[in-house]
Amino acid sequence: MVDISAGLVKALREKTGAGMMDCKRALAESGADIEAAVDWLRKKGLSAAAKKSGRVASEGLIGLASEGRRAALVEVNSETDFVARNDHFQAFVRTVATLALDAEGNLETLLAMAYPGSGETVQGQLTNLIATIGENMNLRRTAYLAVDEGLVASYLHNVQADGLGRIGVLVALTSSAPSEVLEPIGRKLAMHVAAANPAAVSRDQVDPAKLERERDILSEQARASGKPEAIIAKMVEGRLSKFYEDVCLLEQTYVIDGESKVGAVIEAAAKTAGQPIAVSGFVRLSLGEGVEKPAAETAAA
Repeated sequence: MVDISAGLVKALREKTGAGMMDCKRALAESGADIEAAVDWLRKKGLSAAAKKSGRVASEGLIGLASEGRRAALVEVNSETDFVARNDHFQAFVRTVATLALDAEGNLETLLAMAYPGSGETVQGQLTNLIATIGENMNLRRTAYLAVDEGLVASYLHNVQADGLGRIGVLVALTSSAPSEVLEPIGRKLAMHVAAANPAAVSRDQVDPAKLERERDILSEQARASGKPEAIIAKMVEGRLSKFYEDVCLLEQTYVIDGESKVGAVIEAAAKTAGQPIAVSGFVRLSLGEGVEKPAAETAAA
């Protein structure tokens, strides 16, 4: 008889959400081949998670955990907003966000971390949650920012519960100014990022491919005017300035007052603090961003 180890049973449980005895039997029937065991469970209708894995999960929650000089975000998706209001789901997202502080932005590391008080990994606990609640779920992504000196400010938009929302933002401020000085400006900057959705901190951080694509588009538009190439080049550079104002955080109009440039607001804060303040990075996660929904679901929305 094939020896079925406890580790193999656990791995199959995490993969399928099936019960322990069903997993042992599946492994015995398939000669300890885990993929064959998955198929056996599915054929028997015993693979709770597998039956739901093809369903689109674009609802859920963004979880936030912050510890002064470091902070983390996670996005955990569910199929419906109803599940996002479930206490067990919310507890899972909140716990995973805290664990994400030590995963430092690595999703695979986070999924493999031990889930407190369960004897399971994060992935295993998620599989159990899928089987219990009855919806497909997905720990889709995580983000992390840290500074050696300064503060990582955070903001949640459309808050659903403590530490949980639908848009999460982190803004890393590098400065020797005290945290009580950095916190107010950091939170307002994070609110700005949530609303304005910049692509980069400054011009030198804009994705070169995105910049080249924009330059090509603007060049074609300018050529339609029939003007000489020398004039077209100047037209393109002028229009690129507007592009930078749209995508660069420091050049955007500050949503808090609707007038100032963000860069000027930071300079003013630094002057008040008596210490330089620099934005060394930011992260913005919006729930369901980029998840393709079925055509019927999209039309209904």
